[in-house]
Amino acid sequence: MKKSATIIVPCFNEQEAVAPFMQEMAKAWQDPRMENVDCKILFVNDGSSDGTLDVLRRTALAHPQVKFISFSRNFGKEAAIFAGLEHADSDFVAIMDVDLQDPPSLLGEMFQILLEHPFDCVATKRKTRKGEPFLRSWFARLFYKLINRLSKTQIVDGARDFRLMTKPMARAIVSMREYNRFSKGIFSWVGFRVHWLSYDNIERSAGISKWSFWSLFLYSLDGILAFSVVPLALVSMLGIFLSFFSFLGMLAIIARTLIWGDPVSGWPSMATIMCFMGGLQLFGMGIIGQYLSKAYLELKQRPIYIIQESN
Repeated sequence: MKKSATIIVPCFNEQEAVAPFMQEMAKAWQDPRMENVDCKILFVNDGSSDGTLDVLRRTALAHPQVKFISFSRNFGKEAAIFAGLEHADSDFVAIMDVDLQDPPSLLGEMFQILLEHPFDCVATKRKTRKGEPFLRSWFARLFYKLINRLSKTQIVDGARDFRLMTKPMARAIVSMREYNRFSKGIFSWVGFRVHWLSYDNIERSAGISKWSFWSLFLYSLDGILAFSVVPLALVSMLGIFLSFFSFLGMLAIIARTLIWGDPVSGWPSMATIMCFMGGLQLFGMGIIGQYLSKAYLELKQRPIYIIQESN
């Protein structure tokens, strides 16, 4: 009996990448390990400003197994992944990037593992970050070390969004309807039995990455705030330590005044201390403000995405 599968492919300004992706998918479908799987592709156009939507329309007309959803504006990759999962109603659900950094040739092996072994998900990770800028790689490794120390939800270093999962796991992810989404953390948080596949880093087939260093930094910050409250505890501990040392300093000043009098000191040291303390206060308020802003957005209960067009 054939199993059904939906492959979710988020797209943002990827008009050059759709055709090569379809070519590689055609090769992947020839894999004997996929003979008993009835696959369809669900493209999610995340408010592209180029000709991506036109390309998806033509692709859908040429290939009956291709469906697409088009957002009213750019809501982000996280929203696109969620929309795909919400609209997928198959035995298996996969998430892939259209730029071929997630090789379709792995799909046969991934399906075989889920069909023959008691796993709920086959996830992928990169063996190395070869070809990636050194500074970006260094910060990425630092992020994974940091979030795994701060959060009980552990995320595998080098983990990709490219994964194949069973319907129950996909439904569990969809049940988490939070507005501020960090999929790598959500995938780990829901649990289930996961098998990891490693592969070498692959360059994009076409186009350029839409992830700048700043956008990745903000995304990593969202991930830490979404799965850890340790920064709030650190701010509290910092306040306690500073209060303690301030009390010791006050005792030292009283003792000095009683023994040697109260000579007037220069103002530069005092100004430096005041600026330092003010900076720490603003830093702590900034962390608290970030958590409050996330809670504020959740309370609004705005839709995670809005569909403008679909076939």
